[in-house]
Amino acid sequence: MTESNFSGRVWMFGHDINTDLIQPSSIVLLPIEQQVSHVFEANRPGWVDEVRAGDVIVAGRNFGTGSSRPAPKVLRALGIGAVIAESINGLFFRNCVNYGFAALECPGVLDLFSEGDEASIDLTKGTVDNTTTDRRVQGRPWATELLDIMLAGGLIEQLDNEGLLLSNTTNA
Repeated sequence: MTESNFSGRVWMFGHDINTDLIQPSSIVLLPIEQQVSHVFEANRPGWVDEVRAGDVIVAGRNFGTGSSRPAPKVLRALGIGAVIAESINGLFFRNCVNYGFAALECPGVLDLFSEGDEASIDLTKGTVDNTTTDRRVQGRPWATELLDIMLAGGLIEQLDNEGLLLSNTTNA
């Protein structure tokens, strides 16, 4: 990640989208390159073939509910630019930060978009614009510390960049 602003085509999802739908348990141990072809296959077969880099998921309440699996990692690898939802499960949101993936809670966002509209998101301000209809809603801005983690590419990358991880080499 290099910025806190995103724009892309919108894909609409409903309430209570769980991590099993995003990243089915049967694929968790596959290489990430293979996992991306299975995202949302249970509820939107063929969807991954239509997604373009930078596209945005707009969803309802409790997006990312379920297990602690790294579903944001597979969304990022697929090329999704951001998830904007009425509310986001806390564990899922923390995983988004840890994997350098943009997610924003924004009450009213489901009523702002139709599938295929264009969205523009500013995590610093917490704003979400429908550039197709010229309408805006206010979400919850990201704290500077969380933005720093995301912009570094995730928590591990940030710690590594700051020299806070032990080297994998040993001194003999």
